[in-house]
Amino acid sequence: MIDFHNVTVSFFGDKKALNNVSFKINRGEFVYITGKSGAGKSTLLRLIYADLLPTSGVVLIAKKNLNYITESSIPYLRRNIGVIFQDFKLLEDYTVYENIKIALEIFYLEKKSMENKIIPLLHQLDIFTKRNTIVKKLSGGEKQRVAIARALINEPSIILADEPTGNLDPERAEITIKLLQNIARNGSTVIVATHDKYMIEKFPARVIELENGKIVRDLKND
Repeated sequence: MIDFHNVTVSFFGDKKALNNVSFKINRGEFVYITGKSGAGKSTLLRLIYADLLPTSGVVLIAKKNLNYITESSIPYLRRNIGVIFQDFKLLEDYTVYENIKIALEIFYLEKKSMENKIIPLLHQLDIFTKRNTIVKKLSGGEKQRVAIARALINEPSIILADEPTGNLDPERAEITIKLLQNIARNGSTVIVATHDKYMIEKFPARVIELENGKIVRDLKND
């Protein structure tokens, strides 16, 4: 499903955000990407959804070489990838419901079909009562849950989560990780970038640890 071959990403001359990184992640696998701030976690995720190209090496997504992806093909790639951004990237002047609905509009679903997908997810993430609230009026934790709902709503084959529990209280953080692991069990590939050691220990899975852009550990931890 996801295959990195000797991938290097260089910024500002000799500085390498990733340095000769290789790994494979299979369909339906749940994987933590961990490491200190600046280790290369977010850069790795950006490569997967084609927000960045490698300086050298090869990135394959479902056997498609992203080194040669065209600008016009990127939106089609991203239809199959749900991204939970660390800074949310929500439309602040839209309601919770509208933010999630936008992610469905490319599929031209009827209004009722959209509701049947959105409402259960809002309940699951405990933000149903906020569905008509403008996003800029939400707390950080509420925004995080909206971002999670938007990423999951299309049932993508790949889900990338950049510090998805960073703004959540411990109880909701655990609910989120359980939800993501359940989604992986149902066949989606889930990659969670996090430095939260407690969550990694409580909900074990494969861990790929980065340090200074290099893989220092790739361990099945269950």
